[in-house]
Amino acid sequence: MSVTKARQIVLAARPQGKPRVTDFRLEETAVPTPGPGQVLLHVQYLSLDPYMRERMDDRESYQPPIPLGDVMPGESVATVVASHRPGYSAGDIVLAHTGWRTHALSDRSDLRKLDPAVAPVTTGLGALGMPGFTAYAGLRVIGKPKRNETVVVAAASGPVGSLVGQLAKLAGARAVGIAGGPEKCAYVKDEPGGGLPRRHRRVLRERRRCDLAGGATTAQPVRPRPGLRPGRPVQRRWSGRPHRPAARHDARGSV
Repeated sequence: MSVTKARQIVLAARPQGKPRVTDFRLEETAVPTPGPGQVLLHVQYLSLDPYMRERMDDRESYQPPIPLGDVMPGESVATVVASHRPGYSAGDIVLAHTGWRTHALSDRSDLRKLDPAVAPVTTGLGALGMPGFTAYAGLRVIGKPKRNETVVVAAASGPVGSLVGQLAKLAGARAVGIAGGPEKCAYVKDEPGGGLPRRHRRVLRERRRCDLAGGATTAQPVRPRPGLRPGRPVQRRWSGRPHRPAARHDARGSV
């Protein structure tokens, strides 16, 4: 029996601090019918990204805020249920911007087909998608580390950061990662090809540093500098040495 009802999650209220369940609303709608040039998609995997939290606030940013009552945005791996668009057939698996919903229509030209025979389709939201392209472009195209140089990676346990660490090692560099807690440190340390991150917290009480080569860990107390307040940007004077930027540390994962 065909599915006639779809579900979607909309932004119901502006979060105050950490988002709560009451900031969202689950709605039930009819499954839409594709028109000329459109495809009907059934979402299989949804990517949850840090930028979504920023767009929940009503303030100026690099992307406009999500209006209250609108479906939460997001990229997904979806299956084509019905197609009126040339080149797409029912059963195709695609990467699409559907938002937080079970079914969606798309007439976008940026639909990308995924081949499960080449790689797991979830890699379209990770290593073979935006995070992978961000890591590769940031490190290999912009950063260009040389052998025996040190590459410091923020958010080292995320999809972008973990790939940057592996790419740095492949380039012959030493990778030092930063992650937000012992669990994330252990994940990056134990994953094949991963790095060993440095642990840090919002209020720094301890510093741990793990390098990829030897795996040694050192810990020492860190005292906040006078006048340094949480959330205040830190300005550093230029040392005269060239800086090699690594990839930005927005993280993405499929669920």
